[in-house]
Amino acid sequence: MDVSVADAGATEDAAAPAAPRARRAPYRRLPVAKRREQLIGVALELFSRHAPEEISLDDVATAAGASRPLVYRYFPGGKQQLYEAALRTAATELAGRFVEPAEGLPTERLAHVLDRYFAFVADHAAGYGALLRGGSAVETARTSVIVDEVRRAAYASLLEHLEVAEPGPRLSLLVRSWIAVVEATALTWLDDGRHELGPVDELRNWLVDEFVAMFAVAALHDAQCARVLRAMLTQYDSGTGPAARLFGGLVGLLAPDAATE
Repeated sequence: MDVSVADAGATEDAAAPAAPRARRAPYRRLPVAKRREQLIGVALELFSRHAPEEISLDDVATAAGASRPLVYRYFPGGKQQLYEAALRTAATELAGRFVEPAEGLPTERLAHVLDRYFAFVADHAAGYGALLRGGSAVETARTSVIVDEVRRAAYASLLEHLEVAEPGPRLSLLVRSWIAVVEATALTWLDDGRHELGPVDELRNWLVDEFVAMFAVAALHDAQCARVLRAMLTQYDSGTGPAARLFGGLVGLLAPDAATE
């Protein structure tokens, strides 16, 4: 999401009076690209700790050691444009956490991705929660598109690890439904559920079990889901790791002729 900025040689304005919640950072003269990157980073940090509507442009300027006019110079659309730029940065980082080497069981790779996902959620709690709930005052069609891009990245990553090039409607629905389960779980975990839901590793293992269980149910109704599940079972050759107990119970359940072809 590109925005126009002033010429790199322009002199930046003097710092504005401090906002009540933010401590002013030392003023530094920076090149245009570095200053824009700094403003986005500061905004992302503030949006991570507070709901977007609670943060003002003055808060961002103060925390960045800049002035309000300077922030407007880089983001003429004001807080909304800055929020969208920060969200885009966060979305790019989150999408990158779905990248996982094609080594080990699919459930092991899934567990690694979930570990990184929940680490991201913890680091960006307020902004993540406000956006996914759809209750943010700064939510727009553009911010929704950015979040949907993350979902599409998660969807594509899962299909890649399942080695499915052309998912049928039921397999596609299964994967998208599980992603929705993960999002709902993350929101519940943020809403004081960290103690009620238990440690993150237990929550991660539950979500991996949920993924396999959803496949087991879908396999009874869809030949493609049955083939994918059978392939996962074929790779499973130990009694440890994510979904180990569930896999153990499923071994032998799906014989080659068990699914509806």
